[in-house]
Amino acid sequence: MAKAEKGAAITRLQSAARLSRTALAAKLLDHGFYAGQDQIMLALAHEDGQTPGQLATRLGVRPPTVTKTINRLQAQAFLEKRASENDARQSHIFLTEAGRDAIRSIEKSVRKTEKQALKGLDKKEQKALAKLLARIESNLAGNSHSEMPEDADDED
Repeated sequence: MAKAEKGAAITRLQSAARLSRTALAAKLLDHGFYAGQDQIMLALAHEDGQTPGQLATRLGVRPPTVTKTINRLQAQAFLEKRASENDARQSHIFLTEAGRDAIRSIEKSVRKTEKQALKGLDKKEQKALAKLLARIESNLAGNSHSEMPEDADDED
C-alpha cells in the first residue's frame, strides 16, 4: 500500500460513521429525539427494565451519560424509573406507552438512514459490507478469534 494511502480506510470509516450519525440525528430530531436517546430507547425495546448500569454497559458509555439521557427521556415522558424490588438503591428503567409508540418512529428513522447510506449498492454488496464491518468491529473490540485478511502481510 502506498504511503499516501495509509490510514485512508480508517479515515473513510470515521467519515461514514460521522455522516451517518448526522443524517440519523436530523431524522430523529423530527420526532423529538436527540443524538444518543435512540440507542437507550432501542435497548429498552429489546429488553425493558434494565438498570442504568446495564444500559451503560450495553451501549459502551459511562453511567453518568446514561443517567443524564434517561432523565431527559423521563422528562419527555418516554421512560419511567421504578425502584428495584430487590435493592432499594437500584432503579430499573421502563418504556412508557408513549415510549413504546416512539420506537416505531426511531426504527423508521434508522431504516431511512440506512437506505440513504446504502443507495446504489446491490444486495450482494450490502451483504459484503455488513460482513466487513462486523469483522472491523470484532478487530477493534479486541476479539482474538477474528481472522486476518490473507494478504495482510503484503501491505508493507
